[in-house]
Amino acid sequence: MSAPRFLDQALFAELAGKAAASPRKRQHHNFHAMEEPCHRMAVGLQPGTYIPPHRHLSADKAESLLVLKGRLGVLIFDEAGQVTDKRELVAGGDCLGVDVPPGVFHALVVLEPDSLLFECKAGPYRPVGEGEQPAWAPREGEPGAADYLAWMCSFFS
Repeated sequence: MSAPRFLDQALFAELAGKAAASPRKRQHHNFHAMEEPCHRMAVGLQPGTYIPPHRHLSADKAESLLVLKGRLGVLIFDEAGQVTDKRELVAGGDCLGVDVPPGVFHALVVLEPDSLLFECKAGPYRPVGEGEQPAWAPREGEPGAADYLAWMCSFFS
């Protein structure tokens, strides 16, 4: 049997530091083994990370996100790439999370340094597959990703 693991300020500081040092400006800390049916993770995020619009098509892949520290923006898109909803998620604020059903295109932007979220979704891990990344948004590392990120951030300025 393993010991309890705590989501405390020491973990938050570690993830913030690792995210700041990462070229992708984010760092995951898994609380699950990859074969477990429920994946739970803390994610340290820094401004400038690009989490492109995506969706999960499997019926069991709803995704719950809770902001534990800082401030994020979530954007919801229709099939054509139009923003249909947006919300600021703020630790201790009016809205601190979102539960995204399967099949819904969504993206996150980081609005405050050293932000941290808790994510929960069904396992096992599967890379984003066919039909889950839209043609209307660049993928991470592709030309235009920085401009697209700036456009997404503009919804929260």
